Order: sequence, then structure tokens, then C-alpha cells
Amino acid sequence: MQKPRKRKQISSETAIKIPPNKTKISNIEPYPSHLRPTPEECLIIRDELLEMHGFPEEFAQFRKDRQISELSSSNLVNGSVKSEGILEKVSVLDGLVSTILSQNTTDVNSQRAFASLKAAFPTWENVLAADQKLLEDAIRCGGLAPTKASCIKNLLRCLQERKGMLCLEYLRDLSIDEIKSELSSFKGIGPKTVACVLLFHLQLDDFPVDTHILQIAKTLHWVPEAADAKKTYVHLNQRIPKELKFDLNCLLFTHGKMCNRCSTKVGKRDKKENVGKPCPLLNHCKDL
Repeated sequence: MQKPRKRKQISSETAIKIPPNKTKISNIEPYPSHLRPTPEECLIIRDELLEMHGFPEEFAQFRKDRQISELSSSNLVNGSVKSEGILEKVSVLDGLVSTILSQNTTDVNSQRAFASLKAAFPTWENVLAADQKLLEDAIRCGGLAPTKASCIKNLLRCLQERKGMLCLEYLRDLSIDEIKSELSSFKGIGPKTVACVLLFHLQLDDFPVDTHILQIAKTLHWVPEAADAKKTYVHLNQRIPKELKFDLNCLLFTHGKMCNRCSTKVGKRDKKENVGKPCPLLNHCKDL
């Protein structure tokens, strides 16, 4: 007669263990023998795109935030506590949620969704306590409302359980690697969202990769043709000088949206033409 199997005892520690986020960011260089882009290339292309487009207006406020952060750091180093003209930064939690709402939609729609969310729920405590259906209704204009609402609710619920408050300002005291690990632990928060929060809302040097930047990186042979967004993100973050990451990221993103030759959606919809201004990337790649 077959003996009954003993059930494996599960400790209380194992029972409450949260499974790791499958989107955890790796720092292992995927293309160690791929020596592009060089620092010189990055600087040249940054300057050429800046001359062509000027600095993109949509990122102007983030640039001011970085200047404010640098000024604040400088004052602390010099023993000064002056704060004249210093504006209060957008909270990290606001920045993260606005980034979640920007996924797979236009800037106009994501901004409208965030404004609608704030109008319906003045505080994050209100959002956490609200029925998810009401949250979905508030952000529906941004698209993917059920998915984004679930992600936001989970984020707030986890913050309340872990920290006892709905705030992410503690991230400002962590290193970049610690911030990546912390944000990646929340379900639905992927590498691109983490990178955007680092670059735009924490004023740290990182390099998010969207479809426009991925396509341009391949066109310029900065990454192999088969590279995906995650590997491109790791590679470019290790190759691009940190002092160029912010400007270059904003400019490549803007250029990718405006230039027919660099867009991933050529032939699928009308794009703005660079009338009278040849694409400056023509000088850096024979294939363009």
C-alpha cells in the first residue's frame, strides 16, 4: 500500500513572501564588444540636434527642475541655505503616477488623465480608498484605464503596507541602483517607467529608451539590429556620458517624433517634414 505523501510545511515567512518582479532591471552589459556610441559621438549629435530643434519646450520644466536641484546641492556644499526663487518640486509619487498614465498614449491625453485624476481625488488617500471603477472612469481619457488603475491602486496599497504613508520622497536619499530596485518591486512598474522617474522626477542621470530612441540607436549602429529596448537601455546607459544623458534623451525623443527618416512609424501615419533642414544624423550613418 502506497504511503501517503507528507505535505511540505510552509513557514509564515514563506507564505507572505512577495514574488520578485519579472521586470527587474539588470545592469549586465549586453554588448560588451560594441564600442558605440563614443562620448565624442554623443556630444556631436547632442549639439547638432540642439542647433536644429532648440531645446524641446515640453521638457523645459524638467530642465528647470534639474537646475534647481543642482543649485540646491551647490548651496548645501557651500554651507548656504538660501532658497530665493526656488520652486517646490513635483512630488515623486505624482511624477510616477503621471508616468504610468503616459504609457501607450499621447502627451495630451496623459496630461488630461492626470488632471482628471487630481480633480476627482484631491489626495492619494482618496485614490486608495476609492472604488477601482471610479478610478478607471477618472483616467479613462488616457487609455488602458483598467490596467493603469490597477497598477496605481497596487502601488498605493504596497506603499501603505510597507511605509505606512503614501509618499515616495524617501527615494531622494537612495542611490540610483537602490531606486531601481525599489521601484521595480512594484507590480507593473517596468524599466522605462523607472528610468523616466529617475531622469525627469528625481533629476538623476539615466537614459529611458522608447520606440523612437530605440529606432535611432539601431539606425546609428549604436546597438545591434536585433537589440530590444531593455538591452538598449542598459547598453546606452553605460556608453553615454552622464552629463549628456538628459539633453540627448530629450532631443533624440523629439527628433524621432519629427523626422520621417528616424521614425518607427514611417508609412503608418503622417509625420512632420524637416523642411529646409536635412536630418543631421545623415552625417553619421550611411544607411539613412
